[in-house]
Amino acid sequence: MDITSDIHSRHISRQFNQELEELKTHLMAMGGLVEKQIQEAVAALLEGDSALARRVVENDRAVNDMQIKIDEECTQVLARRQPAASDLRLVLAVIRAASDLERIGDEASKIARNAGDLIAADNGTRGFVEVRMISEHVRRMVRDALTSFARFDTELALKLVHEDEEVDEEYRTAMRSLMTFMMEDARSISPILSLMWILRALERIGDHANNLAEYVVYLVKGAGHRPRRWLASLRCPAGGPGDTLSR
Repeated sequence: MDITSDIHSRHISRQFNQELEELKTHLMAMGGLVEKQIQEAVAALLEGDSALARRVVENDRAVNDMQIKIDEECTQVLARRQPAASDLRLVLAVIRAASDLERIGDEASKIARNAGDLIAADNGTRGFVEVRMISEHVRRMVRDALTSFARFDTELALKLVHEDEEVDEEYRTAMRSLMTFMMEDARSISPILSLMWILRALERIGDHANNLAEYVVYLVKGAGHRPRRWLASLRCPAGGPGDTLSR
C-alpha cells in the first residue's frame, strides 16, 4: 500500500499521531546536525582551522546521543502501539535512517581528524579542489535525502541513485590523480594518504545518503519495493558481518 493513501492523521489516537511526527522531527534534527558536521569538517581542512576540526570530533558524541534517543523512541512506539502497514514501515525506516546518519557523523569525524593532521603538518593544498568538489556533491545528496524523507518524495529519492554513481566516478578520478602525485614525489605520500582517507570518507557519505533514499522508496511504496540491501540490514546488526547497508 502506498503511504500517501494511508494518512497518519486518521488514527483514533492523537497521541500516536504525535509520536510518529516526533520521530520524523527528531530524525530531521539529527540530519541537520550531521549536515553541519560535514560542512565544518571540510571547512576546517580548506581553511586550515584546527580548532574547528577538534570541535567536529567532539560533537560526534552529540550525533551518537541523538541516534540512541531515536532508537529508544522507536522501540517504545513498537512496544506500545504495535504499528502495522505504513506506520510500521515508518518506524523501521526511521531506525535505519538514524543508523546511517550516525555513520555519516562518524565519517565527518574522520575527515576532521585527518584535516587536523594535515593542518599540523602544514602540507599545502594539493588535492583540496577534489575535496571541495566531492564534499559539495555529497552534502547536497544528504540534504536531498532528508528532504525526500520529510516529504515522502520518491522522485527525489530515485534521483539520488544516479547522484551516488556520479560521486563514485568523481572519487575514482580523484584517487587516480593523487596516486600520480605520490609516484612523482615520495615526500607527498603521507599528506596524500590523509587526503585519500578524507575522499574515502566523503564517498562513503554518498553511499549512506543513497541508503536514506532507498528507505524512502520502501517507506512510500511498501514491501514490493523493498531494497535488496534493506533485507540484509534487518538480518544483521549494525556494523556486523554482512551488514551490506554500510557497504
